[in-house]
Amino acid sequence: MTEKLYYLDSHLFEFEACVLAAHREKRGWEIVLDRTAFFPEGGGQPADTGTIGEARVLDVHEREGEIRHLCDRELACGAYACAVDREKRLRRMQNHSGEHVFSGLTHRKYGAENVGFHMAADCMTIDFDQELSFEQLSEIEYEANLAVRANIPVRIFYPTPEELKKLEYRSKKELEGAVRIVEIAGIDRCACCAPHVNATGEIGAIKLLAAERHRGGVRLSLICGMDALDDYRRKQDSAAAISALLSAKRDEIAPAVERVLETEAKLKERASILGMRYAALRAETIAPTQGHVCLFDEALSEAAGRELVNRLTEKTAGAAALFLADDGGGWRYIIGSRRLDLRAAAREINAGIKGRGGGRPEMIQGSAAAAREEIEDFFRAWIV
Repeated sequence: MTEKLYYLDSHLFEFEACVLAAHREKRGWEIVLDRTAFFPEGGGQPADTGTIGEARVLDVHEREGEIRHLCDRELACGAYACAVDREKRLRRMQNHSGEHVFSGLTHRKYGAENVGFHMAADCMTIDFDQELSFEQLSEIEYEANLAVRANIPVRIFYPTPEELKKLEYRSKKELEGAVRIVEIAGIDRCACCAPHVNATGEIGAIKLLAAERHRGGVRLSLICGMDALDDYRRKQDSAAAISALLSAKRDEIAPAVERVLETEAKLKERASILGMRYAALRAETIAPTQGHVCLFDEALSEAAGRELVNRLTEKTAGAAALFLADDGGGWRYIIGSRRLDLRAAAREINAGIKGRGGGRPEMIQGSAAAAREEIEDFFRAWIV
């Protein structure tokens, strides 16, 4: 049975331990120590990483009370200096303890149960069993940060079975054996196996990122401490760049973006009208023919392209084909006809222009990879 040092001191990052066994596994070597400060994955928190001697600890899990450290190399039995990745552990403790504060306050204020928790690389997700508005969650966020400012001690204890029966605490499932309780006075009391900060002041900022309906409740994204600071810096840099591009103050970029979008919408509407007029004018320049018409264009939108093809079908006994330049370097095609069954002919056409697509008997659309000369040669030679 491995001695679990992470339960004795969550801030223990360097220690000495003896390797008792090493087993070869698919992903590396599983190392068993007599004592460890490496926390195995559990309670929604990922496992610690770090080093045992010269070996890199990649993952940690618990099996029948034995902590197994997945390492990148074999280690002989004996004593080694061990080190937990300090920054990673501290950030995870900030986030997990911040989650307890947020979940505890939400439970106390609205009776909502935390039914799902996951700690990812970029943020945490928390699932509550009832719907809560973003405004309600924002109030909890504010109160959570007040709890951080109050620097409330985080107490961890193991109540006796008799004490546990009388104790009100949060837990996602029925627990057997010794139950580890994490308590933040006036905020939360919860069964949890993970390392936590010693006082709420260590958590740092608690920031709600997003919330959405999820299975009859709400799923929110939360971030705390140094991760919240990093997130703020990234967004600050982004806001500064947008501010410079729009020549607007940072606190005025939203209305500036709205003005840009309004201008863009007007330009799109104007471009659409001009595109339709251009399609009509270009169709007038094409003489009637008993064969096919094959045109290329690099500026028309698909809507204007369809308008041009529809007009050209009145002037040809065959097919009216329009090829629009594609951003990927090929072509997007629109082919129409009032006399041919283009859906039936689509396979032959696509084979001739290295294309993919289909549609209705009177019009097909798709993409083509053939060069312009190949496409023109195909329509010149195509006999229906």
